[in-house]
Amino acid sequence: MKKINYHFVDTTISKNNLCAKYKIVDFILREKRVAKEINFIFCNDEYLQKINKKYLQHTDLTDVITFDHSHEKKLLGDIYISIERVKENALIFNSTFKSEIARVMIHGVLHLIGYTDKSKIEKKRMREMENKFLKKIL
Repeated sequence: MKKINYHFVDTTISKNNLCAKYKIVDFILREKRVAKEINFIFCNDEYLQKINKKYLQHTDLTDVITFDHSHEKKLLGDIYISIERVKENALIFNSTFKSEIARVMIHGVLHLIGYTDKSKIEKKRMREMENKFLKKIL
């Protein structure tokens, strides 16, 4: 049984404005692993930058950070998403907010199930998986 929580910190956007209703996590986890609990924390740039600096020692802005707290085969994690970065990325990549928020949510969950994006090959594979799941939900 999985529990998916949505939290909003320092942002005016609400769950009704997000594409979470598409059950993105269900699509990804259906054949992968059993999820115990996944928290999506939607926030602003400043909040996420503080997390990035404190826990990852990075000072740059990012759109998503995933913390994996999984235990054995039970998936447990926190996925922080900057709404400001998602909006800006939608403009930069000539996309919609709906598509970009879905992409970063998918990206975070992919990290939880073991995908990484450190190398060029890993980044390419991650993008392929993001696109695969985006096609299923949009």
